Amino acid sequence: MKPKTPIQKEVIRLSATLPELTNAQRTYAFHHCFKHYGRRTAKGVITCTECGHAWKSGHSLADTLCGCTCPNCGTALEITDTRKRVFVDNEYFSIITTCKGYQVIRFFFVRSRQKVGQKAEYSIFEVAQRWIAPDGKSETVARLRGFSLLYYDLWNEDSPMEIRRNNQHKVYDIDPICTYPRRRIIPEIKRNGFDGNLHGILPYDFFKAILSDSRAETLLKSGNIEHLRYFLSRPQVLDRCWNSYKIAMRNKYAITDISLWCDLVYLLERLGKDLRNPRFICPPDFKAAHDLYMGKRQVQLERERQQQHREWEAERLERERKRLEEMAKEKDEYIRKKAAFLNLVLTDGLIIVKVLQSVDEFYEEGKAMHHCVYANAYYNNENSLILSARIDERRIETVEVDLRTLKVVQSRGVCNSNTEYHDRIIKLVEDNAEQIRKRMKEAA
Repeated sequence: MKPKTPIQKEVIRLSATLPELTNAQRTYAFHHCFKHYGRRTAKGVITCTECGHAWKSGHSLADTLCGCTCPNCGTALEITDTRKRVFVDNEYFSIITTCKGYQVIRFFFVRSRQKVGQKAEYSIFEVAQRWIAPDGKSETVARLRGFSLLYYDLWNEDSPMEIRRNNQHKVYDIDPICTYPRRRIIPEIKRNGFDGNLHGILPYDFFKAILSDSRAETLLKSGNIEHLRYFLSRPQVLDRCWNSYKIAMRNKYAITDISLWCDLVYLLERLGKDLRNPRFICPPDFKAAHDLYMGKRQVQLERERQQQHREWEAERLERERKRLEEMAKEKDEYIRKKAAFLNLVLTDGLIIVKVLQSVDEFYEEGKAMHHCVYANAYYNNENSLILSARIDERRIETVEVDLRTLKVVQSRGVCNSNTEYHDRIIKLVEDNAEQIRKRMKEAA
């Protein structure tokens, strides 16, 4: 991305001045980023994957439990019994340094290829830089990476180091396997409480927090490291609980479990308690207070749940009432529109075809014949006349007649099948189309 702001332009200019890795830094990365294996065969021959030297040891159990040292190169080895001959691994290495008042964290991608009987091969190249200004503002300089949501280590080694956005995937929040021990720190970070110990927090998160957030600086200087670590991993919790936390510290209240204490604050907040009152946030018996308010919250939730169910039931009853009103309206509307045809009966002596008399009969017809004459509300179709063809009151097919053409649109038996009477039913209805036309004229 092209640098746009003054800080981005300055960072890009300074990035080009950073020195290359020294031989000491390379050696440290290659030695500390990877495990070094001694590959042991079934015959007890151990091969150092670092230098390729092979020897036979007479201390199998000790070598397995404690490892051993290569007699040729002096590398401490982890013994592994395997037929595998090639060991390939990738890791990250970082250097913490400064540049013109900026705190800089440089990340390197390190590759290792160790083959039995050969000297190990290593490569290393820089992939990202995190620049932090004394006021906590930061920029990221990095190489391009292949698009992947699951695998981040797809760096384009030949791409330039440019300004990159650290979006929601946080691909540049790298946790290296090791960091070069010689570090350079800007004075502002030391001023804000850094004594050389990162306390298990990623350097970028740690430095940015104590430079940009006075609350993190307060936690660090007060020695509440566990609380600092918890809040840095959950910034929303810090925003929500900080005022109560300050009051607890002012009252010298010992918070032994920060996550449970924050849970207590959430409970008090939902119960409408005063979050600035030490009586609530600094209970002498924390466990008893937590259990007490948790019980009250559960009672509150149960009341809310019951109220929600009452509202849902009221909504359901209202929907049911409207549905019944709509059904009654549809029933009346059907009888009004099809009144001229309700007494129409057609027969050839065996088959009797008659108009469905009501919406309820549509329901019975659809249920008995297993088709959609009711489900698709054919009774609302103004241009259709639905009849039921029967023999001795046994339903045979359901017939739809188009009132505009007086032709049979469809005639369906059980499950939309055609019966042996299919053609006979259609002929019977269409031969009596004049009766339907006559009733239409009378209704008009």
